[in-house]
Amino acid sequence: MTMFEKRRLMAEKMMEDMIKNMREMQKEFEKKISEYTENIPEKLNMDVIETDDQIIIKTDLPGVKKEDINIELTENTISISAVFEEEVEVQEANFVKKERKYGEARREMRLPEKIKVEEARAKFENGVLTVELPKVEVKKKQVLKVE
Repeated sequence: MTMFEKRRLMAEKMMEDMIKNMREMQKEFEKKISEYTENIPEKLNMDVIETDDQIIIKTDLPGVKKEDINIELTENTISISAVFEEEVEVQEANFVKKERKYGEARREMRLPEKIKVEEARAKFENGVLTVELPKVEVKKKQVLKVE
């Protein structure tokens, strides 16, 4: 084997080692990003119900304390944010699986009708937030008889 061939083999080996190390670093980076993003709460899911005289919004907030919920209203928008705090019960434990999300989640939405902000009410029971928003204009239905 010539000196040139030995150098070429050494260079190829170095490149293979570098590529292997880069792939391992990429896998580790992807794992860390995945672990980080798994713990960020998703946006709040809302049910929006419209009746003749009000708009009702319901959203599930499991594990949230009432004092960690913030609601901001204008006559045509609502913004709800909630803090999901991580429970630290067991100090010396390894998680086999960790799917619950922690941090702050926020959702803003344009309302289908203008509301009376000063008459809005919110209640929080069994992990469900219910916001009742009276409409500014109550639409009355008229029944028309067919002749």
